[in-house]
Amino acid sequence: MNRKDEHWQLALGQNQKKHSNDFDDIRFIHENFPKINVDQVKLKTSLTENLSSSLPLYINAMTGGSLASKKYNEELSLLAKEFDIPMALGSMMAALKNPELADTYTIARAANPHGILWGNLSAGATLEQMKKAVDLIDADALQLHLNYPQELIMPEGDREFNNWLENIFQAKKIGVPIIVKETGFGMSRSTIADLMEAQVDFIDVSGTGGTNFIQIENARNSHHPYDYLADFGQSTVESLLEVPEKSVNENFKAKILASGGIRNPFDVVKAQRLGATSCGLAGALLPTLTKKGLPATIELLSSWQEQLTTIYALLNCQVAADLKETEIIFSKKLLSYQKQRGLV
Repeated sequence: MNRKDEHWQLALGQNQKKHSNDFDDIRFIHENFPKINVDQVKLKTSLTENLSSSLPLYINAMTGGSLASKKYNEELSLLAKEFDIPMALGSMMAALKNPELADTYTIARAANPHGILWGNLSAGATLEQMKKAVDLIDADALQLHLNYPQELIMPEGDREFNNWLENIFQAKKIGVPIIVKETGFGMSRSTIADLMEAQVDFIDVSGTGGTNFIQIENARNSHHPYDYLADFGQSTVESLLEVPEKSVNENFKAKILASGGIRNPFDVVKAQRLGATSCGLAGALLPTLTKKGLPATIELLSSWQEQLTTIYALLNCQVAADLKETEIIFSKKLLSYQKQRGLV
C-alpha cells in the first residue's frame, strides 16, 4: 500500500474512537441574563488583509500523493467551497518528485477555482520547492510542517533537520503568507517566539489530542516499536497557553491557529477563547467522509455552523473578539502545567 494511503487508513482507525483531551479541562462560567440574540452572531473570520473565511474553521492537511487520495482531495475541496473556508492539502513533495501525481493535488484547485487553498511542504523543503508547490495549485498560502517526531519513528523518515528554521526565515521570499504548523506534538513558548521572529503569518500549534503520528508510524514499524511514546508532546490547549502575550517584534504578531483534537464546536470556541483565530479539522471529518460520503459531510459541517452560532449566543458573544471577555476556569492539571511552565 502507498505510504500516504497507509497513513490515511491508520488515521481513520484512530479517529473512529472517542478520545478525551485537554479541552475537557476548560469550563466557561455561565451568565444568566442573555445580552444578544442568535441572529446577531457573526462567525466570519479575517485571515489576512485580503482573505476571510465564513467560519473559524479550515480543512487541515490530510491527503495527496497517491492515486486513491485524488477523490478525497476533490471532495474536501468541494466541502471547502460549500462553506467558504480554507483547505490545506497534504504534503506536496510527492508531486514535486513524481509529476504523475500532480493531479491528485491540482484537482483541489479545479474543484474550487476561487477558494482559499493552502499548499503544504516540510520545513525541510528548499525555496525552489516551495515556489513550485505554490505555483502548482496557485496557493493562497503555504503551510510548512514540523514533524520530526514522526520522521524519527518512520522507518523511511528523514534524519537531518538542522536547516528547518533557516528555511522558514527564507520562506517569506516566495510572496504568499506562510503558515508553520506542527503535526500533532504541540509547540513550546520558545518555538513560537522563534516563529514570530521569522515573521511567519500564521502559527498552527497542532498539539496532541487528535491524530497521533507516533502511533501511526509505530503501527508501520514492526522492528522497533515506540508505543511508549504515544503521549509525547504538548496538547493543543497547553500549546495555546504557551503563546506569549507579546511578540518578540512589537510591530509584528502572527495569528494563531489551533488543530489537533478539535472534536466538536465547543472545542473550537474554547480554542478561540485561548487565542486561536481559526481551528483546523481533519480527524473530525475523516470517518463521515470515508464512510458516508460528501453529502453527509456537508450536513455534518452545517450542523457545526449552527452549533457554533448557538454557543456564541450562549456565551453572550456576538463576534470572536468577545470571547476574550468570557470567564473560564481550568482543571488542577492545567493549572499545574501553567505554574510549572511559569505561564501564570
